[in-house]
Amino acid sequence: MRSRAPTRSRMTGARRGLTLRTVIASSVVALLLGVTFAVLLHAVDDVRSSTDARKYIRSSLVQAGVLEKTVLDIETGQRGFVITRREQFLQPWTAGRAAFPGQALEFVRLSDAPGQRSIALAISRDGQSFINDYSVPLVESVRRGDPAASSTATTQEGRRRVDTLRRLFDRYDQVSQGTLTAREDAAAANVRWATVGAVAGLAGSMLLIGAFAWYQSVAILRPVRRAAAVAGRLADGDLTTRMPEDGVGEIGDLEVAFNTMGSSLERSLERAEMARARLELLYSASVAVGTTLDVERTVQELARVALAGLADYVTVDLAGAVLQGEEPTREDLTELLRVAVSGIREDAPLFPCGEVITPAPETPQARSLASGRAMSEPDLRATTDWRSQDPDRATKLLEFGMHSLMSVPLRARGVLMGVVTFWRSERSEPFEADELSYAEEVVAKGAVAIDNARRYTRERATALTLQRSLLPQRLPGQTALEVASRYLPAGSRAGVGGDWFDVIPLSGTRVALVVGDVVGHGIHAAATMGRLRTAVRTLADVDLPPDELLTHLDDLVIHLTSEEQAGIAEGCQAAAGELGATCLYAIYDPISRRCVLASAGHPMPFVVAPDGSVELVTGSTGPPLGVGSLPFESVELELAPGSVLALYTDGLIESRDHDIDQGMEQLRQALSLPAQSLQIACDTVINTLLPDPERPADDVALLLAGVRAMSPEQVATWDIPADAARVVDARELAVAQLEAWGLQEAQFITELVVSELVTNAIRYGAAPIQLRLIRDRTLICEVSDASSTAPHMRRARVFDEGGRGLLLVAQLTQGWGTRQTTTGKVIWCEQALGDE
Repeated sequence: MRSRAPTRSRMTGARRGLTLRTVIASSVVALLLGVTFAVLLHAVDDVRSSTDARKYIRSSLVQAGVLEKTVLDIETGQRGFVITRREQFLQPWTAGRAAFPGQALEFVRLSDAPGQRSIALAISRDGQSFINDYSVPLVESVRRGDPAASSTATTQEGRRRVDTLRRLFDRYDQVSQGTLTAREDAAAANVRWATVGAVAGLAGSMLLIGAFAWYQSVAILRPVRRAAAVAGRLADGDLTTRMPEDGVGEIGDLEVAFNTMGSSLERSLERAEMARARLELLYSASVAVGTTLDVERTVQELARVALAGLADYVTVDLAGAVLQGEEPTREDLTELLRVAVSGIREDAPLFPCGEVITPAPETPQARSLASGRAMSEPDLRATTDWRSQDPDRATKLLEFGMHSLMSVPLRARGVLMGVVTFWRSERSEPFEADELSYAEEVVAKGAVAIDNARRYTRERATALTLQRSLLPQRLPGQTALEVASRYLPAGSRAGVGGDWFDVIPLSGTRVALVVGDVVGHGIHAAATMGRLRTAVRTLADVDLPPDELLTHLDDLVIHLTSEEQAGIAEGCQAAAGELGATCLYAIYDPISRRCVLASAGHPMPFVVAPDGSVELVTGSTGPPLGVGSLPFESVELELAPGSVLALYTDGLIESRDHDIDQGMEQLRQALSLPAQSLQIACDTVINTLLPDPERPADDVALLLAGVRAMSPEQVATWDIPADAARVVDARELAVAQLEAWGLQEAQFITELVVSELVTNAIRYGAAPIQLRLIRDRTLICEVSDASSTAPHMRRARVFDEGGRGLLLVAQLTQGWGTRQTTTGKVIWCEQALGDE
């Protein structure tokens, strides 16, 4: 014993020396790394400060641009009013006067860089002077009819003031850009010095770490390798292996630890055998619970599984919000709904399914909900708290033989959803502590499945709400078609899909019909559907032919697919999902009764003739959206008045019970059935083709469009010679037609619009030129020519001789636009009629 004491003393000293060296080396490394990162953080902070300053200066530049635009709007509106004496040109002037003080104040506030504030104050002062001292008096003079308001001196004064303001804005921009450049140069210099210091600090740290690693390998790793061999034998299952406890210091502690671990492993093996049977039961619970995403069915599965080998009766009570997919609150847990009852007999006097239960505070169920812990009542006859819920029913339960219960809260992911109660009557032994733990495990696994079903219910409701909000809330008013539609969300486990339809009024009384289907289900498919529907509406506003519109839509899907693939590559799970879609786009013209359509992988529509015969539209079906490189072809039809065009998605015709051809034939037969209205026809189709219309296997969209033709008396067309002198004739023709229609109140504006559009066609277009008036819900004026060059509206300057025509058309009419044709273009505008 005496010979070992000095050795232990030396080992203790060595251990303390090793600890001291470790602390010193670690401190030095930490210090070097700390200094290095402090330098880097300083550089990063400097760059951040510089970036913030640059953003602030850029904000001031943006505000300068806004303020300059406001000044120009004031000057342009004032000038337009002075020239035309029309109050409508004062709209930008009035808006600019109201906005200028606030914009100027914000501009001065943002201008805090050296040299900016003085210029900003000068701009604010001169701008306010321009408004108050020049613009407002000038407008008032014009309103009074003062001839001096249009004099050259007055005009030159306004130009001088505006030029002065523009020079101040240019000077402000130069000062701001100079400040930006200076700050960027200073930040770059700081980053270079910080990089040099950081590299030096990291190099020193790496050298010190390498030296310390070598020391550690000599002082620690070699002794540890000897212990690793013993650890390997323990890992191979030789639990009787022990190390000789003759070492000292850390090695001696390691030997004792290994021997203790061997003893513990032997004891653990015995416990593992006991737990294996329980794990098998838990595995069975994992497999049997959660086979569907229906909350009630999942709860019933949990009740059946929990019954096996543990209790005689099991009841499950949930908060009502769980069944709706919502996360219950504490208030929701005050009233529970009995969702499942499972037992060895069916005549137990327990609350039946569907009963609303308000747990009394003294009951084990209420205490479990309040504390979040499982509660046990081993002997029901010896306690009275559990009887407070319903004393009469408690007496019946005791007479039935119930003698022990466990109450386990149903909790998953921190959400408390209800309570599970275990009862014993036939088994004589009461519930024990280990059984309470086992019950908690079984309930925990079931709770996860129930919570998954709850979340699915909520997600499906969310996706359905999103999709319904993205679909048309009501079909737009138009006279070309009578439209009826149906949309049925999928009732399967896959969730809501991405089917959609739309009706889009176009120029010239034409109407576009759209139906499409996005691959996939859930919120991702619904959101993609919304993006595609918005894109179709945007492209429809451009008035593209169906084949060109689908080509642009195909490019958009390819672009979106590339973005999603990039998101997946960067680990963005939100971007994950399959992106693909089909679409059919059709345009119907009630004047010519022609319908032009094109399909991108979508089933062709049916046409129901006035005599009841049904034919499938034949033509080339292009590839689905997102394939790219393949063209789309248009199909042109002539539809008789009273015909019905039927557009649909594949969810209506596809089924596990039959192929697509059989579904198409069933749809043909359903459409041929007589119906008093399109709404009744929609119901007939849905009820005929879908076995369960309440829960279809896939999303279903159906759009029926009854064709109407416009009377020739509602359209007037004239060929106009390409001679400026014939513009007068065009005006007279239009006025005469309006008198025939009884629309004398629209003569003034129509005469001006016709004059401007025909003059533009003669001056900038090409023959032949045609003028067409259409009387519909609005009065439509169209001028076509053989040139494909589209006009652009712009604001004319003070001394420009032209450039105000389209501006006048836009301001005097309800809307205007241009559409390309195979022979040129058409410029159109609409006027609201007085009786409308």
